Amino acid sequence: MEALLSLAFDNISSKDSTKTRKGLRQIEGLLAQICLSNSSLKSSAASHKRRASAITLSQPQAATSPKKLSALSEDPAFREFFRLQEGFEWNGKSSTTTNPRRIELTSRLLVATRLVSCLERLLGMSSSTPPPTPHPAHPTQSQLTKPPGGQNDILILSALSNLQGILLLHPPSRTIFSREIYMNLLLDLLDPFNCPAIQSSTLLVLVTTLLAHPHNARAFERIDGLLTITSLFKSPNTTQSVKLKLIEFLYFYLMPETPSTPAAASAPNTAAALQRCSPSKPLGAFERRSTVGGAEGGGGGGVEEGEGTRSTEEKQRMLGRYLSNVEDLVQDLRENAPFAEMVC
Repeated sequence: MEALLSLAFDNISSKDSTKTRKGLRQIEGLLAQICLSNSSLKSSAASHKRRASAITLSQPQAATSPKKLSALSEDPAFREFFRLQEGFEWNGKSSTTTNPRRIELTSRLLVATRLVSCLERLLGMSSSTPPPTPHPAHPTQSQLTKPPGGQNDILILSALSNLQGILLLHPPSRTIFSREIYMNLLLDLLDPFNCPAIQSSTLLVLVTTLLAHPHNARAFERIDGLLTITSLFKSPNTTQSVKLKLIEFLYFYLMPETPSTPAAASAPNTAAALQRCSPSKPLGAFERRSTVGGAEGGGGGGVEEGEGTRSTEEKQRMLGRYLSNVEDLVQDLRENAPFAEMVC
């Protein structure tokens, strides 16, 4: 798995859109085999077959049905994936290590940071793409490797989908979004310049970053995330489907927050949490594994000491600066509790 991740990282770091697409599919295939496989690996040799870029469509339906949450704790692939991610956290926090090369090698395996870097590059390519010119006589190398607008959007959507999957499978990865530089990228993806599909997918990722991580919400607020959300909602150019996603996000944002709690960094602890919680509530199961937001911030716009949770009333007052009907949203939230099932 480590070799596959390294190969995928090399691909998504390439300026060649074909290699980028291949790398994203390799990560997607890895996540799919962790989540969809019904049976555990038969032997260590079988694990090397994870180099396939995606699940074969010809496989029977039984082999690709979603795995029960309780079964993940016994899946060698899930435990190995978790171990690789936790290796980054341990080395990233250690300031007394005498082997900097060890830190560099393990940090490369934190999938979330590599996907964020890929998104940043793809977003830059979208914003710098000039109007199309018909049949250039002598195309440059950058024109040959840079995907057209629509194709670049597909790559961004793929990277967002993978990022959401990573953040759900490995909640500690969400702590990187306590740094404003990472949170700001998500707000950039909500720019009206981007297509509605990208805006909707970004809102889903944004919700995932805030799950049980109030420090991330504080970073979101510091960089005027509420202004970005409400401005997009008020814009006459925003599609109806995106406005519905924005309303869902506001409902989620207004919910009272639960403080993040430190937890031991090990896959067995996650397995225990999985077994304690109902398989119908996967998000709550993983939240027991969450670490304190911002532990890996390391400065540069990270979490400020003393920042904690906010109540619904506090967030209502903040959102009221930009939106007039917040009281109706809060009342509807209390009466219908649309996200009650997310709590384990």
